[in-house]
Amino acid sequence: MRKYVVLFEKSEDGYSAYLPDLPGCVAFGDTKEETEELIYEAIKFHIEGMEKDNQSIPPSVVESEIMVFN
Repeated sequence: MRKYVVLFEKSEDGYSAYLPDLPGCVAFGDTKEETEELIYEAIKFHIEGMEKDNQSIPPSVVESEIMVFN
């Protein structure tokens, strides 16, 4: 099982998502829920393509933490 950090960004047009550990793996949707579904499929497709091309799948090295400032 692989785990990756997925970053979501809200814009005027909806949401985007990307993975710092998988360059080029992105998704865009009208809602966050739609974007979550799309990025999940994009990750599977991205990894399948890399495996088909005999490329090594990069490990997850990005970590995240939420920090609160006053």
